[in-house]
Amino acid sequence: MRKVIGMGETIMDIIFHGAQPTAAVPGGSSFNSIISIGRAGIPAVFVGETGHDEVGRRIADFLNANHVDASYLRMRGDIQSAVSLAFLDERNDAHYMFYKQPPRTLEDFIHPTVETDDIIQFGSYYALNPYIRPQVKSFLEYARSRNAILYYDLNYRRTYKDRIRELLPSIHENFRLADLVRGSADDFEVMYGLGDAEEIYRLHIAPYCPLFLCTCGAEGVTLCTPEGSSRFPVPPVRTVSTIGAGDNFNAGFIYGLIRYGIRRIDLPGLSCTQWHQAVDCGIRFAADVCGSIHNSIDEEFGKQMAKKLQASSGQDVQK
Repeated sequence: MRKVIGMGETIMDIIFHGAQPTAAVPGGSSFNSIISIGRAGIPAVFVGETGHDEVGRRIADFLNANHVDASYLRMRGDIQSAVSLAFLDERNDAHYMFYKQPPRTLEDFIHPTVETDDIIQFGSYYALNPYIRPQVKSFLEYARSRNAILYYDLNYRRTYKDRIRELLPSIHENFRLADLVRGSADDFEVMYGLGDAEEIYRLHIAPYCPLFLCTCGAEGVTLCTPEGSSRFPVPPVRTVSTIGAGDNFNAGFIYGLIRYGIRRIDLPGLSCTQWHQAVDCGIRFAADVCGSIHNSIDEEFGKQMAKKLQASSGQDVQK
């Protein structure tokens, strides 16, 4: 079976309801996605770094326990693992405070072998960080040369709003390398002060990448391609927490690409039905994670998805 490689930051999320912490969950945007992908029965690998400390060990153990290859998680003695405080408001939307060390150069970057139609998910500040940008870019160029699908999730946080001019060249490079760009309405409000998906696509995405998905929470998902745009509604969900909603849309969409046999060569000519199938998987994964305090899909939901994957592919999946 094709594998998925997630690249990104790692963090320990301490989640607050009111004044009290209610959970401590390993996280990070690509990290949350890759955990869900592993739970859904797809071969998964994570590339990233963490501190060589108790938090880092818990993060590595969490990957392994969820069927994700942690061989390429670099545990560094020169940094401490990152921690965030996530405060849930009355709508159960999260507001964050981050506790991270200043970034440091990583000399011995290692990555897995990439095969045709493997899927690389990358994004967030990890994909822009100048201290590791040369290694990340080199890996993405290698993966593209191997005919993998490159899925870029912007996840551009308000923390970096004042650095947009500095980071835009790397963002545009990532757009060019990607086969598909996904961003939330919040990302583009921070970056460009824009909220309309079609305008964002025309002005900022289409010159670099032809395929664009814009998620806007309960308001739905917009797909933009050179042939036009489509909107996909989101069913009502009883929301416990929105932490990881976008990350798990990514995981579900990627799951859909694999479940429905969509290869890189197929992407430019996907039918409306194929787009609907993949986007629907993304919406289902996001809805599941919104119903819990966790950052990734529920294990039982993952088993159900793994069975459906096995039925559609005829291949063995993780038990």
